[in-house]
Amino acid sequence: MKVHVTDLKPGDRLLADTFNELGLHVLQKGTELNDVGIKKLMQHGVDYADIEPAVYQPEITMIHTQQHELLHKTKPLLEQAVDGFESMYLEALATGRFNETVVDDIMEPLVDQLKEHKDIVSLMLCIDQNDDYTYNHSMQVGILSYYIASWLGFSKEEAYEAGRAGYLHDIGKCQIPGSLLNKPGKLTPEEFEEMKRHTIYGHDIIRASTIDSIPALVALQHHERDDGSGYPHAIDKKEIHPFSRITAVADVFSAMSMNRVYQSKQELLTVMRELHSMSFGKLSANATQAFIRHMLPNFIGKHVILSTGETGTIVMTNPADFFRPLVKTEDRFVDLSSEANIGIEQIFL
Repeated sequence: MKVHVTDLKPGDRLLADTFNELGLHVLQKGTELNDVGIKKLMQHGVDYADIEPAVYQPEITMIHTQQHELLHKTKPLLEQAVDGFESMYLEALATGRFNETVVDDIMEPLVDQLKEHKDIVSLMLCIDQNDDYTYNHSMQVGILSYYIASWLGFSKEEAYEAGRAGYLHDIGKCQIPGSLLNKPGKLTPEEFEEMKRHTIYGHDIIRASTIDSIPALVALQHHERDDGSGYPHAIDKKEIHPFSRITAVADVFSAMSMNRVYQSKQELLTVMRELHSMSFGKLSANATQAFIRHMLPNFIGKHVILSTGETGTIVMTNPADFFRPLVKTEDRFVDLSSEANIGIEQIFL
């Protein structure tokens, strides 16, 4: 059967050699098409192809169903993590310390569940952002710190510790006046100096709450930068704990991809591009690249809204520009690496 190239699907098989209008041979008979092959036909101006349609694969539907069920199963644990951080935050605000057993009561079942997740982008997209920013952000940073440590080859126990430290990294914000935390405009230099002290407050609160020194160090150092431009002590990467460097990556990703009083959330691939840029001197290159390498494949199959108003699906990560993928809309393919005037406004499940 002859179909227009915009209707081709991965798995379709060509029934005849395919040529462009100049007679140049593009793909041979029998080729099973994938996203690259479909794009190649489009690039050569081929309008129609004679194909045997892909056989319907019920396992794809099964995978989607399993993914949905897994996300549904995980959501109560995410909500518990947000609520648990709120209780520790308020306790630390009132007493200067928190009950450390609460941390493991929350993190252990959550990490056990996270081990089942392969698609971390879907996990991030399913998180309800209506909760208080600081509580939700801390939960996200804990999750992402755990994954990044795992992807870097740390042991299960070490990855758990990294996630635990990431979860606690912002506990010091309880000592920052709410007028600063919720200020919609830019902070004055004096206000910013006070805001930076949340790292020191966090270190002191954690040291008062547990004998484990690593989470306290991560709270202190998660705004330090490899080139020495961070705070509170402007140390460089040789002095920054590996878990602090991991949490820094998770912290930046989560902060940029969430709504805050002074900043609207950014589209996830835009955030990934910014992280990539920061990996050249600011953030740990190894941690950032591991994060990007494991996250990017999860964007394939996600639905998007383009700046043109069109809706579509990401079908391929573009090797020419990882953060500008190939998108299939209802009636065309949009190669964002070459369509500079078109962007992704939103990514969703």
